[in-house]
Amino acid sequence: MEIYFDKRAVRQIRISAADAIDEGDTSTLREDIREAFTEEQIEEIERRIDTGDINDLFDDVFDEWGNDDIEELFELLEGQLADADIDLKYQSPEMDDDEEEEDDEGDMDDDFDDGGEEPPPA
Repeated sequence: MEIYFDKRAVRQIRISAADAIDEGDTSTLREDIREAFTEEQIEEIERRIDTGDINDLFDDVFDEWGNDDIEELFELLEGQLADADIDLKYQSPEMDDDEEEEDDEGDMDDDFDDGGEEPPPA
């Protein structure tokens, strides 16, 4: 099974993880990770893990996490899910929506070159 996190979910988890590192409290981070999954995905995860409770999976992730490296958090989450035959994939939030729109507009300019001349009448 594959689960995809969209850019918004990845960005929110990263923000919450940074807050958890600063404040030492993972409750908001736990909520944000849970909200990144659909109810159907949570049910499937719970069917596949030994304990049958996604909160136990989160407990294992947070027990192993050193609360200092966001990339490590994602790796641990991926590892726990991989143990249940679930492949977690997500988009990187490095490129925000404004940059994507800018790239799209640049592509349109490259494709259209009228040379300043009107086309001949048909």
